[in-house]
Amino acid sequence: MQTASTNICERMGRSQELSEFKRGTVIGCHLCNKSIRDISLLLNIPWSTVSGIITKCKQLRTTATQP
Repeated sequence: MQTASTNICERMGRSQELSEFKRGTVIGCHLCNKSIRDISLLLNIPWSTVSGIITKCKQLRTTATQP
C-alpha cells in the first residue's frame, strides 16, 4: 500500500540535491551508530540516498558535492 505522500519521486525527485546541512545530518547520525534505515525514516529521504552519502563520505572524506 503506497500513498502519494510516500512516493519517493514526489518526496525528492531525481534531479534535486540534498543541502549541505542534510548531508551533514546523515553523517552525524551515521557516526552515532544509527542504521541506514533509521536515518532514512528520520530524515524522510530514500535509504539508497543515505547509503550513497555515507559511501561517498568514507571514500572522499567530505560531504561536499563534486562537480
